[in-house]
Amino acid sequence: MNKVLITGITGFVGSHLGDLCLEKGVELFGFRRYHLSNMRNVHHLEDRIRWRDCDMLDMKSVLKAIDAIRPDVVFHMASQSFVSPSWDHPQVYMDANYKMTVNLFEACLHADINPRIHIPGSGEEHGEIEESELPITPSTVLRPVNPYAVSKIAQDLIGYVYFRSYGLNVIRTRAFNHEGPRRDRVFGVPWYAYQIARIEGGLQPPVVKVGHIEDRRNFTHIRDMVEAYWLAVEKCPPGELFLIGSEEESHIHTFKESLEMLIAMAKTRGIRYEIDPQYVRPTQVPRLICDASKFAAMTGWKPKISFERILADTLEYWRGEIAANPRR
Repeated sequence: MNKVLITGITGFVGSHLGDLCLEKGVELFGFRRYHLSNMRNVHHLEDRIRWRDCDMLDMKSVLKAIDAIRPDVVFHMASQSFVSPSWDHPQVYMDANYKMTVNLFEACLHADINPRIHIPGSGEEHGEIEESELPITPSTVLRPVNPYAVSKIAQDLIGYVYFRSYGLNVIRTRAFNHEGPRRDRVFGVPWYAYQIARIEGGLQPPVVKVGHIEDRRNFTHIRDMVEAYWLAVEKCPPGELFLIGSEEESHIHTFKESLEMLIAMAKTRGIRYEIDPQYVRPTQVPRLICDASKFAAMTGWKPKISFERILADTLEYWRGEIAANPRR
């Protein structure tokens, strides 16, 4: 890998992947939108990235950017990823997760290049899975129950279409829950950690407001996940689908369990939690536990970081954010 492009490099996963790519010594490129990009996650590496202004919903913009960079590898992290707003903005999610992907593929064809393109799917695509269907494998049925999941299925399948139709080197993965520093506070674990940090700072009463917390997941640290993505591009054959996630029992928990463990880590005693109806989604995904053995056999990947460390790193990140900016 010489030239690596990360779309969505300013986001949670993209920024951690940027850290890893720079450790590997590649020439790193990133997209940003001149008027919209939030650079908070990449301040520490901003000067080491070769930036290109690009709005991936604008076909001309993508054509010019891809032709100028001519990357060897593309990690396509740009997306709409927060599930809850997708019910109110289904077209926005389809535009972002499907249309931006098609624009990327078409730009590669137009530039007559064939980089290895990593498309990161989501375990959310599987939706309502029964206990008897666990663990989830690449052949497990898809029963999506939110517009976000449908948009990610569309992204995944159009990736397969461009692989079969045009021979593009599309690497397809489906990642299950990954957490850690820099994850936006609109998601479960960071939302709990954010509120606990505020409580510790005396900025809110000792009550954590939550949505539905009985859903069960297998959790992976973001640093382990981006290592997996790197290995996927190095070792996985294009076109095939690989599931990625920590399989050990110690990494499988409900959101309630993760919340109670975070509260136990808090510096303030007596914190309680209560369900707030505004955070309860119209439909739930009760269990997402994957079988990652196919990916492990292909790449040798194994997660190294404990679940407790995932929670501790997330809480420490939000302590730092709140200390630096109490009004966040």
